[in-house]
Amino acid sequence: MMSSKVSRRQFLSYTLMGVGGFMVSAAVMPMVRFAVDPVLQAKGEGEFVPTSQKVDELTETPVRVDFTIKDRKDGWYKSDVSNTAWVYKEGDEVIALSPVCKHLGCVVNWEGDNHKNEFFCPCHAGRYEKNGKNVAGTPPLGPLDEYLVEIVDGYVHIGKTVPNTLV
Repeated sequence: MMSSKVSRRQFLSYTLMGVGGFMVSAAVMPMVRFAVDPVLQAKGEGEFVPTSQKVDELTETPVRVDFTIKDRKDGWYKSDVSNTAWVYKEGDEVIALSPVCKHLGCVVNWEGDNHKNEFFCPCHAGRYEKNGKNVAGTPPLGPLDEYLVEIVDGYVHIGKTVPNTLV
C-alpha cells in the first residue's frame, strides 16, 4: 500500500489557490450581474399609455396627441419619454398613426399650405394619405406606422407601434 502524503508546499499552494479563487469570484460576480441584469428584466411593451385626449372630441380630422411614457428603462437608465401621435376617428374606430416619416425619420404634419387632406413631411416633401399610405413618387418608401389604441373611461390610451394595417 502506497501512502499519498501531501507535502507542506503542496498544502500551502492548494490553500492559496482556493482562497485566491474565492476572492476572484467574489470580485467578478457583481460585475457579471451588472452586465446581465438588464437583459433579464421584464419588458413593459404591452402597456398602454394614457393621454388627455377624450374620444368624444375626436373627429375625422387628425389631431396631434402628446403622451409621456413614464419611467422608461433603457439598460440602467430610467427616464420619461415624450411622444406624439396623429389620432382621428374612422367611423367608430379610433386610429392613431406615428408622426415619424419613413424616409429619414422627420416628423410629419397634417395638411400644409398645398397639401389638403394628407400628411406632409417638410424635410424632403414626403406625402402620406390620411390612412398613412405613402404617396407614390414622393420620398417615403413605406406607410406611417400605427399605434395600438385602447379606450379607457372615454380617453385614448396608446400602445406600441405596429406596421400599418390600414393600407
